[in-house]
Amino acid sequence: MKIALIQSNLIWENPDENRKYFEQKINSITKEIDLIVLPEMFTSGFTMNPKFIVETMNGETITLLKSLAKAKNCAITGSLIITENNNFYNRLIFIFPSGEIDHYDKKHLFTLAGEDKIYTSGKKKLIIEYKGFKICPLICYDLRFPVFSRNTENYDVLIYVANWPKPRISAWDILLKARAIENMCYTIGVNRIGLDKNNHEYIGHSQAIDFLGNSILEPQENEGTFVIVLDKQKMLETRNKFGFLNDKDTFEIQ
Repeated sequence: MKIALIQSNLIWENPDENRKYFEQKINSITKEIDLIVLPEMFTSGFTMNPKFIVETMNGETITLLKSLAKAKNCAITGSLIITENNNFYNRLIFIFPSGEIDHYDKKHLFTLAGEDKIYTSGKKKLIIEYKGFKICPLICYDLRFPVFSRNTENYDVLIYVANWPKPRISAWDILLKARAIENMCYTIGVNRIGLDKNNHEYIGHSQAIDFLGNSILEPQENEGTFVIVLDKQKMLETRNKFGFLNDKDTFEIQ
């Protein structure tokens, strides 16, 4: 599977300009790509003011991404602010080339920023089957909670989309590698860069790690589109050789 990671600055609470930016970036990809990954809250930045920028599942951003997915014949994923049943969600959407949509609502809301007071927590993990791969997409703060992401579904790829700030970037690097090793899966992290209106600085470090903890894409600090290729057969051969996942603990999440 060929995946493009788009690392970018985000224009604060300005969906129109962010949509234009990502439309241009996606259209500029000339290689054949299976999946494009955008950051967390890619239409707004990590804001606690959703009222004036929130969208529905039939809104402009979803409509645009469905059109782009069809035109590029690839899937697109990232998170944005969605309203449903009078609640706000930090929702990751996964749009297939056909226009079909799966979604995951962020389970672990970032209490340090008060995200839990504004947004409604998701309840269920999502496993997506796409082009022969099983993908588990998660959002930012979820990275700190290994029990929720534990590979009990035999998935092949973990994806984290994020607005992870510079002061804690070493944790981002370490935890992405830990998730890859403990789950024996490809692990991808897509973060933003730039300065937001709360003066939080982001330096990216979007990256990809294989099932043994080796870097496929080293942490990147500049704006750009970075393409990686995943080899499922090689991963399965390594899993069968070592058998680490066969010895995993069993548990239930309450």
